[in-house]
Amino acid sequence: MTHPFAPPPHTPSPHTPTPSTHNRLHRARRVVGVVVLAVAAALLSPVTTARASSDFYSAPAVDAPRGTVLRAEPMSFYLDPLHTIRSAAAATRVMYATRDRSGSPIAVTGTVLVPPLPWVGPGQRPVVGYAAGTQGMGDQCAPSRQLAAGSEYEGAFISGLLARGYAVAMTDYQGLGTPGTHTYMVREAQAHAVLDMVRAAQRLPGTGLPGEGPVLLAGYSQGGGATAAAVELAPAYAPDLRVKGAVAGAVPADLGAVAANLDGGLYSAFALYAVAGQSAAYGLDLGDYLNAGGTSVIQAVEGECVADSIALHAFTRSSDLTKDGRSLTQLAASEPFRSIIADQRIGRLKPAVPVLVTHSALDDVIPYAVGRQLASDWCARGADVAFSPNITPTHVGGAVPSFAKQFAFLEARVAGLPQVSDCWWL
Repeated sequence: MTHPFAPPPHTPSPHTPTPSTHNRLHRARRVVGVVVLAVAAALLSPVTTARASSDFYSAPAVDAPRGTVLRAEPMSFYLDPLHTIRSAAAATRVMYATRDRSGSPIAVTGTVLVPPLPWVGPGQRPVVGYAAGTQGMGDQCAPSRQLAAGSEYEGAFISGLLARGYAVAMTDYQGLGTPGTHTYMVREAQAHAVLDMVRAAQRLPGTGLPGEGPVLLAGYSQGGGATAAAVELAPAYAPDLRVKGAVAGAVPADLGAVAANLDGGLYSAFALYAVAGQSAAYGLDLGDYLNAGGTSVIQAVEGECVADSIALHAFTRSSDLTKDGRSLTQLAASEPFRSIIADQRIGRLKPAVPVLVTHSALDDVIPYAVGRQLASDWCARGADVAFSPNITPTHVGGAVPSFAKQFAFLEARVAGLPQVSDCWWL
């Protein structure tokens, strides 16, 4: 939409790069058109996993500073499951030290991708801490495995970042690849994994990445939540990182509202993921709340990737899984669930850098009101916020305009352009 106080045609928009950067923007935008096809393929096709060193994902005991690279090995990044399109980027699978939600040291894996050509933009080559959208809960679903297999549905967008000359640091998150349950949508654990992944990329030998170079954060859906949490926590958790901006799409900032929307619908599996991830992070025994069928379902989703989970658990009603017939929404109103869900609320801390929040008004997974409320909450705390709504149908469809906005936003931050806040109309 066009706002009544939008800048005149010849004034550079905060979301549009200057003419000197237009060519790079145009090249990157050419890959956006294939994102929907990639997403659809991921949802309709079985996952093909790639082989890594047999013991690479076996996590050791960790006693190292955050972001320390514990092990690394070269890998290949493919854009298709048939391995006909291989990225020219130097790809490295890494294991690094981070912290879980309670601050205990853990090992997490991820991927570092560096373009083959020298950086020609202003300053030093930026590193984009990219947070993946929902992959599933099974270890075979880890982004580092999917990138190597050619089955990562966000591969096309990642290629767009690489085409612009950005390095990409993409975490697998806690328990996704490494032992243990993936702590799905646990705010602090995801934020720590994203920020320490960037640290690991900057410390990885042989990449040529500057140790104190500029950092950008980006993600959509689960990745939008991880990105939003990371930009909130960065000033306290990672003051050494030179974060320049963050773009978060379709952010599940209020899990209570999201769960109510998912229950009994096509994407019921996402709510089941959250139950498994939250209970694991907080040491909650679900046997006190779930019946035998519910226990079986949660055990099943912990080993599944997203395509299988959507197909197997669509339209599952949570009230059929509990001992007393209460739904997840009803359970969420009582302890200990109420406090756990409240801990995951995003929007209570002020980001210190410009942020862009994108969301489709027709999102069928994460309510549009949740994304707009996040932007409003950040505005109320004095943050520099741009909010970009769109009307593309469905959660998957809304990713395409979101990715296009992400390219422009990141380009503007690299170019040092100011951002005009949208807080006046939110």
